[in-house]
Amino acid sequence: MADGSVAGVASLRGKVSPEEWQARVDLAALYRLVAMHGWDDLIYTHISARIPGPEHHFLINPYGMLFEEITASSLVKISLHGEILQDTPYKVNKAGFVIHGAIHEAREDALFVMHLHSDQGVAVSAQKEGLLPISQHALIVQSQVAYHDYEGIALNMAERERLASDLGDKRLMLLRNHGTLSIGDTAGECWVGMFFLERACKQQVMALTAGRENSLIAPQEAQDEVKRQMDRGGTGARLAWPGCLRQLDRRLPGYDI
Repeated sequence: MADGSVAGVASLRGKVSPEEWQARVDLAALYRLVAMHGWDDLIYTHISARIPGPEHHFLINPYGMLFEEITASSLVKISLHGEILQDTPYKVNKAGFVIHGAIHEAREDALFVMHLHSDQGVAVSAQKEGLLPISQHALIVQSQVAYHDYEGIALNMAERERLASDLGDKRLMLLRNHGTLSIGDTAGECWVGMFFLERACKQQVMALTAGRENSLIAPQEAQDEVKRQMDRGGTGARLAWPGCLRQLDRRLPGYDI
């Protein structure tokens, strides 16, 4: 719009600190990337970013906007307890601050937290064996995957402690009967971790159409070797992230306003 507003939200460019603005732009990009990959669930999942500073304030989606609509300025600043800290016509999803507040509070390295309900992620989260080592994508992430049992829709503040405890020092999680979760100290790390986890889940669902007895588990020595390789080199998120942003600028621009 001519005044820089989107969906009733005025632009915050130049009105917040440079650090907060960068966090807003990166987080809005994550929302748009999820939409572009078809991993969104109307308005019902959430991605968050902690704003640099001692307050542990974080940004989350305005409840009611589709992921493809979210912009840097429309993101809502809240406290760890869900208090809205800015003028906005939007509310936030309580389940969002229950889950994300728990992780931002427990993990200093969790600057970005992404939680999804993709079809394949939910499917694998509901399988007794969890993520199986049947693809290279699975082997790349399997040592970083934690599990959290389903307790109902995440509206109970008491669940926060158990959620953080189950995550431990891992960077990825399967929330049983629920979905996937990724954390990162950068938007790129969060995104690439989720990308590999989601691809691994999709590949597992496809492979299991042949039956569990016909699915080939990678040899243990190969699993160990991939873990050593990942410990040495990581996923290359810093290389992949700029390309993801360029792709987003071509296909679904407008997140950085």
